[in-house]
Amino acid sequence: MTDWIDACGLEDIEEESVRRFDHAGRSFAIYRMTGEEVFCSDGHCTHEAVHLSEGLLMDYEIECPKHSGVFDVRTGEARRLPACVNLRTYEARAEDGRIKVRLA
Repeated sequence: MTDWIDACGLEDIEEESVRRFDHAGRSFAIYRMTGEEVFCSDGHCTHEAVHLSEGLLMDYEIECPKHSGVFDVRTGEARRLPACVNLRTYEARAEDGRIKVRLA
């Protein structure tokens, strides 16, 4: 089993916002909804390698800043073209004021 990795402080991400997290040569996006509800996915859009941390997060959906493809941050499901390949998602949790992710 993969250990939980400390990604950042919960307060480092405003509610309804996304933040870039780089670890072990890979890039991820961490999403904070309201309160302590957090999610994590691969950081780059599956349509083109644009980082999603620059995108707009609203109602559990992240919009790619380049071509407006949309993904569900809870499941990684591609919801609007040109994105048609789902994002890989990872477990995330808020604990003691920190956001931790499991990058299995």
